[in-house]
Amino acid sequence: MAAVMAMSAAHAQSDAQSQDKLAKRITGAGASFPYPVYSKWAQTYQQKKGVQLNYQAIGSGGGIKQIEANTVDFGASDKPLKPAELKQAGLMQFPTVMGGIVPIMNVEGLEPGQLVLDGPTLAQIFMGKITKWNDDAIKKLNPDVDLPDADISVVHRSDGSGTTFNFTYYLADVSDDWKNNIGVDASVQWPAGTGGKGNQGVANYVGQIQNSIGYVEYAYALQNKLTYAKMKNKDGNVVAPSQETFQAAAKGADWQKADGFYLILANQTGAKSWPMTAATFILLHTDVQKPQEIKTVLDFFNWAYADGDQAAEKLDYVPFPDSVVKLIKTEWHDQLMADGKPIWPMNGNSQ
Repeated sequence: MAAVMAMSAAHAQSDAQSQDKLAKRITGAGASFPYPVYSKWAQTYQQKKGVQLNYQAIGSGGGIKQIEANTVDFGASDKPLKPAELKQAGLMQFPTVMGGIVPIMNVEGLEPGQLVLDGPTLAQIFMGKITKWNDDAIKKLNPDVDLPDADISVVHRSDGSGTTFNFTYYLADVSDDWKNNIGVDASVQWPAGTGGKGNQGVANYVGQIQNSIGYVEYAYALQNKLTYAKMKNKDGNVVAPSQETFQAAAKGADWQKADGFYLILANQTGAKSWPMTAATFILLHTDVQKPQEIKTVLDFFNWAYADGDQAAEKLDYVPFPDSVVKLIKTEWHDQLMADGKPIWPMNGNSQ
């Protein structure tokens, strides 16, 4: 289901000079993982700058295809492109926020955070090899939880998904069975289950299907009031999804050494690290054909880095520190060119 953000410009509050420099409308498409925060940012930005953002949450695979086809101003993906892929497509990418992917379930009597899972068990469930909620592997992790003798209904993504990429990356890292038979990608051959489109589609199916399990970005679990699991992390500790545990996983990330910002945060060490943490990315053409629109895209994210942290944190996303934002803006200056000239000033905060 395409989610669209379109805000009327009627209530815009910005000075005329600033408005004249900005496009009235910008378009983007891709990941549903960051849609809740992009939606909130867009609403506030429109009120301040009078700019309408139309963003369609069609999945990371769709976002990559649309930016490659030049049908949107920016693409969005939770699956980062490798440096060689960026070069071949004439694109650059930069991260916007980080968040967590959580297992969600619909099992009568289970409360949020009551069930504990680990990576190998989760992999066996999504491979269709653990088929009952009271399987010994689940019971061993949950000796005090009354689990039903009921069939597990698996729900996964049906579209090309960065959430799926990060989820399968984690499962492949903790399970050789998964790595050798299913693999890692934005879209895989699922051995079991029902497919939902977007994070919201998976959340909808899990909410409707008794004894089901799926995976979504944490904000979708909260917004849809769904039960989620705790996870045993790489250090062997049981952790709950939260901004604190997502931050713990992101702590060791060295963005300065990440060529093209290619960095995956799954299964990080750390006592409090959430094992399925991910960054989400924006994709832009380096040869800028529509300078006003792309300057406006950059102005939007520049504003979000400066003034959008509180909105992100309220939705349990993790904003980037100033040191990483500075790296990002340097890449804007160095890579985004119109007629051979940078469209963003060096270390600048505006066009």
